[in-house]
Amino acid sequence: MEIEKVQHLVPDIFYFVDRRCLAEWEIIHNRIGFQDLTFVVEGKSNYFINGIKYTVEPGDVIYIPEGSIRQAYTYKEDPMHSFAFNFNWTPVGSPIALPLEPVTKNVLTNELRGYIRQFTQVWMSSQPGSVMEARALFMLILHRLLTITSQKSILVHTDLRVKKILEYMIDHYPEELDLSNMARNFHLHPVYLGKLFKKNTGYSFKEYLNMIRVNNAEMLLSTGEFSVTEVAERCGFHDVSYFSNVFKSMKGYPPSNVYK
Repeated sequence: MEIEKVQHLVPDIFYFVDRRCLAEWEIIHNRIGFQDLTFVVEGKSNYFINGIKYTVEPGDVIYIPEGSIRQAYTYKEDPMHSFAFNFNWTPVGSPIALPLEPVTKNVLTNELRGYIRQFTQVWMSSQPGSVMEARALFMLILHRLLTITSQKSILVHTDLRVKKILEYMIDHYPEELDLSNMARNFHLHPVYLGKLFKKNTGYSFKEYLNMIRVNNAEMLLSTGEFSVTEVAERCGFHDVSYFSNVFKSMKGYPPSNVYK
């Protein structure tokens, strides 16, 4: 996954704004020395990134890497409301771009909105430890955004039959799922489906299912609202020891670390 290229980097967020544009709002033509990640909540704007025009609407995410030339203005009749993060990677000198398009359409989920609201509260609080908490929330925002866009990218280029199976897995991952039953439901031979699934995703059916379950488990654990046992049950693991082993093999650390 593309997320692996940036998962060890640490962001330094130096500017964040809940941007409620007036009709005259604009960003002048300039080259930026930082990364710009903007989530559009309401309204419309035109962004020019390295000379290419993009019209952004509610639900869109704008990503402008360091060194890019940007310019923007909002629609006067429908001013934009957005949340904008400006950051660099630490240590300085790591201008690695996120694996995102300049504009990703319709990707701002309610889950991401909730994390952004939490980030806003922490950013405004200026309490001891708020910088660390804000960075952790931003990392969670990046993780969920990259996971969502990665799943959408896989679905775009997949065999239609596998695409339907992936969509079903994402919606029903806490339930009892196995390759044989899935093959029967989609009128395919299990051996053929296994090879087709591997060819389209790069993972076996079980590996991909565990990846979905573990990623969602990590998200639930990070809220601090559920114990490891509760999260295991909610994500389709009925043996907490097996869940812990799978989680650690995929993430490199046990689920208890996230819960703490």
